[in-house]
Amino acid sequence: MAWSRYQLGLVALMLLTGSINTLAAKWADNFSAAGCSGKEEHSFQHPFLQAVGMFLGEFSCLGVFYLLVWRDRRRPEPSMAPSQPFSPLLFLPPALCDMTGTSIMYVALNMTSASSFQMLRGSVIIFTGLLSVAFLGRKLELSQWLGILVTIVGLVVVGLADLHSSHGQKHNLSQVITGDLLIVMAQVIVAIQMVLEEKFVYKHDVHPLRAVGTEGFFGFIILALLLVPMYYIPAGSFSGNPRRTLEDALDAFCQVGHQPLIALALLGNISSIAFFNFAGISVTKEISATTRMVLDSLRTLVIWAVSLALGWETFHGLEILGFGVLLVGAALYNGLHRPLLTCLPWHTDEAGAAAEREGLLQGETTAINSES
Repeated sequence: MAWSRYQLGLVALMLLTGSINTLAAKWADNFSAAGCSGKEEHSFQHPFLQAVGMFLGEFSCLGVFYLLVWRDRRRPEPSMAPSQPFSPLLFLPPALCDMTGTSIMYVALNMTSASSFQMLRGSVIIFTGLLSVAFLGRKLELSQWLGILVTIVGLVVVGLADLHSSHGQKHNLSQVITGDLLIVMAQVIVAIQMVLEEKFVYKHDVHPLRAVGTEGFFGFIILALLLVPMYYIPAGSFSGNPRRTLEDALDAFCQVGHQPLIALALLGNISSIAFFNFAGISVTKEISATTRMVLDSLRTLVIWAVSLALGWETFHGLEILGFGVLLVGAALYNGLHRPLLTCLPWHTDEAGAAAEREGLLQGETTAINSES
């Protein structure tokens, strides 16, 4: 069945905004500008402030949700189900996981390439699968265990590609290794977030845009308040600002004043996360969760191609191999191989259709905000 223009638009919007999100964050990291002293230029390394901006983008999804509710109520026959009562504090634990994982990933993005950053985020499959077995009592199929194993192999290949490509880049070997490890470590926290969302949030049947916006609200408020103590906490060589503190928001604003393009990059990051979440939720609703998973993998290829075109990183054949292996791992875990198996002569149409339906249902349990 062919996609409608609206569905094609949603697919294009998800692929475009998902790619812009990572590229805009990396673009901001590549700028150098003078700080509040107005003398020495230094790199724009403010991961926690960037995370605040990301949560602001998620928070804006609440506005989109209430706009949809308002439009729906003006129709003669409203189609949106009335909201069920729930405590907003239900979203606090996953919001704290989102805040921690996102902050760690923005720190890591300063240490490695944008394409490797996006590829290594695929490791979330490993930890989500293991945690769902341990805490949700879910039984994984053989193909899902195989997908986890293939993903581990893909991570090793991407890691080797990073080690080889670190020569001649602005990031030294120790930074690349630390950045890659931080990204993988952050996926453990993201996996905990997914399990919490599935265990406590999904059963309350909360609209996904409302869920994203509520988590964004908690993340924005808490992390914005934490910027104050971070201004005074020493971080030594771990910090990227002249004062060597955990975060220096004032220095970031001064750098934006000296280099306005940084503001454009931050705005691109904030706006893209809002549109990406809206498009992702809409793709799941209008097409399927499987399509959403495929698009999420394809944006890794877009990010890698743009990074090469802009000269942010150099070409390395192992990255193509790593991306391919990770793509196969994600396909196996999310059941994307089932429609292909139905084409084989020894599979009946009925069995294949049932398998595909089962795969799509399993694919529905994705993270509420898959881009944080």
